[in-house]
Amino acid sequence: MMLMSRISTTRNFKQLCNTIKCMSAVRYTHSHPVKMDLSGIYPPITTPFDESENIDWISLKSNMEKWNTIPFRGYVVQGSNGEYVYMTVKERLELVAGVKGMMAEGKLLIAGSGCESTSATVQMTKDMADAGADAALVITPSFYKSGMTDEAMFAHFTRVADTSAIPIILYSVPSNTGIDLSIDVIVRLSSHPNIIGLKDSGGDISKLGAVVHKTQNNTFQVLAGSASFLYPAYHIGCVGGVCALANVLGQECCDLELLFKLKRYDEAEKLQKKLIIPNLDVTRRFGVPGLKQAMDWLGYIGGASRLPLLPLTQNQQDVLRKDFKKEGFLE
Repeated sequence: MMLMSRISTTRNFKQLCNTIKCMSAVRYTHSHPVKMDLSGIYPPITTPFDESENIDWISLKSNMEKWNTIPFRGYVVQGSNGEYVYMTVKERLELVAGVKGMMAEGKLLIAGSGCESTSATVQMTKDMADAGADAALVITPSFYKSGMTDEAMFAHFTRVADTSAIPIILYSVPSNTGIDLSIDVIVRLSSHPNIIGLKDSGGDISKLGAVVHKTQNNTFQVLAGSASFLYPAYHIGCVGGVCALANVLGQECCDLELLFKLKRYDEAEKLQKKLIIPNLDVTRRFGVPGLKQAMDWLGYIGGASRLPLLPLTQNQQDVLRKDFKKEGFLE
């Protein structure tokens, strides 16, 4: 039985929830009021496609109904796992609006609005705000890598934040972009009143700790970008995580957060270790097709990815299944 299920049977569950909220508030207190509290777990949701590679709205609705029963803080739409780089502008905006209409009340919708040019990112961020996004996750431009200096990044994100009606979250994912947003530029940008946080998927805990420390006097929040280092990220002051694995093991990711807040560190560490290999499988090893395959096995609808992403081979499926079974997530 999952942790939340066990806790929910106790007579003092309501009191426990209030205690957890107080603990969270104390741990993540900033010297200035936080414009939007990002604390919690977010799945960067996958996009199901039908056989013609059109968005499969029926399957998406089915997935959302299941995800809405999990205590996520919200959803990231059009993150790396949503295959946004293979979508038209129209599709990206329709997906944000569609998910907004399917979300449970009280959850945040963070939309990935990054484009290669600053002007396109400004327009996409505006359009996503109009479509219902509560905040925008803006990935680093990366095509002209030699020109993506700290000054270029600072100018880009500043222009986007200056013109946006919704808060901006910086997004560094060097495994996809080849660009690792530097500590110096993050710290400089953290003082912008409309830049409220960072999602960092690089896995460098010392970098995350340095960012948390150097931005502690600003209303700036750091989110771990992977379930592989979620537990240590909480220990050094991150407020939550945007985790690909939460698409398929969302309750377990939320359980880890809760165990940490309850200071049940031995249990949290044990759960963290169980999540590492499955997370690596559905991210760096097999990517989005691997994540979608695991979803198909565990009660969600993953389905196919858009070309040129290919489905897993039988050998890859066997490895993936073995790893999930070894950690107790598949029969």
